[in-house]
Amino acid sequence: MVISLSVVVLLAIVLVVMIRSKSLKVGPAVVAALFGFFLASTNMAPSVNRFLTSLADTINQIKL
Repeated sequence: MVISLSVVVLLAIVLVVMIRSKSLKVGPAVVAALFGFFLASTNMAPSVNRFLTSLADTINQIKL
C-alpha cells in the first residue's frame, strides 16, 4: 500500500509539472488518467501491480 500511494503521489507531481511547463496538454493528460483508471479495473491490474512491486524491490536492492 505504501508503494502504491508513493507512486500515485510521484506520478501526480510529475503530471502537474508537465502540464504547468506545457510539455503535456490537458487533453492527453485526461486521456492518460482515464486509461490508467480503466486499466486498474481489468484483469491485467494484478500483473501491472506485481511488475511495479518487483521493479521497486529491484531498485531498492541497488547499493551505491
